[in-house]
Amino acid sequence: MSAAMPFTQEQINPLQSIEQWEEDVLTRYPEHTYPAKTKEAYRNYDNPERDTVREFYRLNHKYQTYDFVLEKKKEFLQFNRKKLKVWEAMEFLNTLVDDSDPDIELDQLQHLLQTAEAIRADGHPDWFILTGFIHDMGKVLCLFGEPQWAVVGDTFPVGCAHSDKIVYPEYFAANPDTYDERYNTKYGVYEHGCGLKNVHMSWGHDEYLYHIVKDYLPEPALYMIRYHSFYSQHREHAYEHLMDDHDREMFEWVNKFNPYDLYSKSPKPPVVSELKPYYEALIAKYLPAEICL
Repeated sequence: MSAAMPFTQEQINPLQSIEQWEEDVLTRYPEHTYPAKTKEAYRNYDNPERDTVREFYRLNHKYQTYDFVLEKKKEFLQFNRKKLKVWEAMEFLNTLVDDSDPDIELDQLQHLLQTAEAIRADGHPDWFILTGFIHDMGKVLCLFGEPQWAVVGDTFPVGCAHSDKIVYPEYFAANPDTYDERYNTKYGVYEHGCGLKNVHMSWGHDEYLYHIVKDYLPEPALYMIRYHSFYSQHREHAYEHLMDDHDREMFEWVNKFNPYDLYSKSPKPPVVSELKPYYEALIAKYLPAEICL
């Protein structure tokens, strides 16, 4: 499938909000050690069957092919769309605010500050705090016209058989890679224990941001960014056969990050003006003055 293939508005935006995907993750993986909200308290939409989420994954699983991922990397990793300061990029992300989110009225910047402040309060290193602050910055892909299912969603390897541990695995029946003998075996184009550095993941904000910051942050931070949506592995352990020992060591950091990513939402807004000097100094310590998107 061509990455330039046109889609209808319903196919571009099947979710009522891109954050609806994360709330669905909460219903699948409730975190009992972070019980600020029960899973039943999230997302009081009128449709209890969550048809929008199912439609999102139908599209995601149909179109996220090996060739699609390679085309998206070729298209977006030229970083020729915008050059911005990191704080400006975060404010750019704020245009994604969606009034349909019933859980929280915070904009993207405030939500990311909440995540980072929770990490900071627990005494983690400053690079960990910065990772919490910027980890969703890759969602700017939506502002470049990308469909929601090519920005958010559980990520998974492409180029090999799809695990039945991935959410809604039945929808991979519409994915052409399912019938391509190059890609539909357990290892596909990979080898046992090849390491995730050699594996192509489905395209989205995780992979995009990883490539933006990979030359600047410590390796544990890069694993957190690149694999924080890889639930079929860090929750279900479905791809152990592709990982090496270094991946397993680094995934301890992914597991540390996950609760802050999903379970730090609170209706109390952070005071952005008070926090901005701290985060601008942190950005300057690790990242260049401007980043290319």
